[in-house]
Amino acid sequence: MSGWLPVAPCTPALCVEAPRDAAAVPRAVLRLTAVAALLLAGFAAVLAPSGLRRRLPAALVRGWCRWVVRAAGVKVRVTGAAAPEGGLLLVAHHVSWLDIPLLAAVRPARMLAKTEIRHWPVAGGPAARAGVLFIDRDRLRALPDTVRAIAGALRAGAAVAAFPEGSTWCGRSRGSFTRAVFQAALDAGVPVQPVRISYRAGTRAVSTTPAFVGPDTLLASVWRVASARGLTAEVEVCPAVPSGRHRDRRRLAAAAERAVHGRDDGHPGKAHSKSMCAL
Repeated sequence: MSGWLPVAPCTPALCVEAPRDAAAVPRAVLRLTAVAALLLAGFAAVLAPSGLRRRLPAALVRGWCRWVVRAAGVKVRVTGAAAPEGGLLLVAHHVSWLDIPLLAAVRPARMLAKTEIRHWPVAGGPAARAGVLFIDRDRLRALPDTVRAIAGALRAGAAVAAFPEGSTWCGRSRGSFTRAVFQAALDAGVPVQPVRISYRAGTRAVSTTPAFVGPDTLLASVWRVASARGLTAEVEVCPAVPSGRHRDRRRLAAAAERAVHGRDDGHPGKAHSKSMCAL
């Protein structure tokens, strides 16, 4: 199995809460109309000449990312210090497609994405123009080249965003961080910025409604989020982890995982079992 492809036990039937009120459909239609308008504006910016695109203020990009999430009906609460400038590896655990704009709302970054997206008819071209770094997750032989490409982007002063669990989890369960992307931070000598993302609905400690897991389709997940009421995304920017303080990628990955998962015991935890996901 590819090092990029860990398997999460979470599935929509087992883990995911779905809204059930009568107003869900009109609410979702209104929200998705607003999301579509914002995405069209984003596509226009991405397809603009490169010189103009590079002059877009980072604050505007961060704001646009927040607006997309807010338009989908999810409030956004960001806490913690601002992410540092210069080369930076942003890492977070992975629950939802919402994680991508939320991470970019902390600091605009070059995202890692599977290489198949490059060939998608609508999204492939804009993704490449936006600076996405494509990874071939099915070929271990491609891993060293991928690490070199990420390290090169980091040395050039870019932020690179990654989800080192390698798969989406429901939010009640979580996976361990894979280590390859942390080698790029070590090679480039840049810090790692852990970001903790959690989703809540009302008084619930954790909501799994935004989760995009297992055989779930993107359309079904987007509709579920847009139909829901009272969702909040809490984004905590943890203190940056200097890569130079860790001798190897295993220790660096463990330090980032402890920060993201809120552990301070010095040992990376094991992934939760399937039974831990059940509502």
